[in-house]
Amino acid sequence: MRVELLNDFQRVFGSAADRVFFAPGRVNLIGEHTDYNGGHVFPCAISLGTYVAVKKREDRLVRVHSLNFPEEGIITFSVDDLNYVKSDGWANYPKGMMASLVQDGHRLESGIDLLFYGNLPNGAGLSSSASLELVTGVALQELFHLDVDRSRLVQLGMKTENDFIGVNSGIMDQFSIGMGKAGYGILLDVRSLEHEYAPLPFEGHSLVIMNTNKRRELASSKYNERRLECEKALSHLQRVVGIETLGDLSLVEFEKYEHAIPDANLKKRARHAVSENVRTVKAFHLLNQHRLGEFGELMNASHVSLKEDYDVTGRELDVLVEAAWRQPGVLGARMTGAGFGGCAIALVENDHVQAFVSSVGNEYKRVIGYEASFFTAESADGAKGWKGRVIV
Repeated sequence: MRVELLNDFQRVFGSAADRVFFAPGRVNLIGEHTDYNGGHVFPCAISLGTYVAVKKREDRLVRVHSLNFPEEGIITFSVDDLNYVKSDGWANYPKGMMASLVQDGHRLESGIDLLFYGNLPNGAGLSSSASLELVTGVALQELFHLDVDRSRLVQLGMKTENDFIGVNSGIMDQFSIGMGKAGYGILLDVRSLEHEYAPLPFEGHSLVIMNTNKRRELASSKYNERRLECEKALSHLQRVVGIETLGDLSLVEFEKYEHAIPDANLKKRARHAVSENVRTVKAFHLLNQHRLGEFGELMNASHVSLKEDYDVTGRELDVLVEAAWRQPGVLGARMTGAGFGGCAIALVENDHVQAFVSSVGNEYKRVIGYEASFFTAESADGAKGWKGRVIV
């Protein structure tokens, strides 16, 4: 049954919502595991994401409910007690965003009711958590007239992820969700936050998202381990060359100084961070020149590096991507997100999409034993108030 979000708000909370807001998810077109290494990323916001219907209260109570986790019921806490509580589960994301805003000097003058609905696959690597953070932030900003600009809101989203949730991620997810622009990808320098938009000249092609349906939990994965490995590699390199991050190096420079890294695994981790940063900047220029074929080749090279040097793909993602490479009409394919499960993307000629989904899906089920999910998504604007009709 299709029910409007506003009707569900009335049903759950017994009153009418004031506003509805939306924050997209994101896919990273190229530039994986470069954000915390001081390099560039190239994501775009997508048309799938998180909706929230909201209503201010007259007391200090916060009530949150998710249509994606109806069994959790209404989770309640106070604006004056915004501490992490493990048993609150998913509700810690909006709670953490509230806490970050308060710590940043903003006042939430009352409590609030929030009803969430997301059409992003949870745990798939499309940034459902950052989407949840940013949609909460935009809603609070608008309802309480908070004097916080979008760039700062993005930073507070990352602070929530890092300090409140405990995931040591970079700023890419929140930035692309907060700053997205329909029809464009964003080349982001994660250190300076300088960014440029490049058109996505995908006419005649579709961006197909392939979900392994293997959940990956960042907090319990090897994500933090990879980050530590890169920090160790950097410390070795800093003994022989004056750099602040791995993103400061060109490939030629890395090859000149890599002898300073004594451990073979650490050397591979650093090689990926450097080479992926180079690919990402090159991809930006190729898309500006509408050179889609060469962009697709960079997507393929990115996946190989993530598999062989960074070791974050895993069997499920490799089966999807390698099956995609064999299909007609495919310009390129790679994992997207942190890895360890989650999603991959492929750039596919429109005339081949249906056959692509069938062939890759059959191969994946044959090898892995269960089905992958496939959907297409368009690039989208960043988090904002929602005026359209929300169907859930």
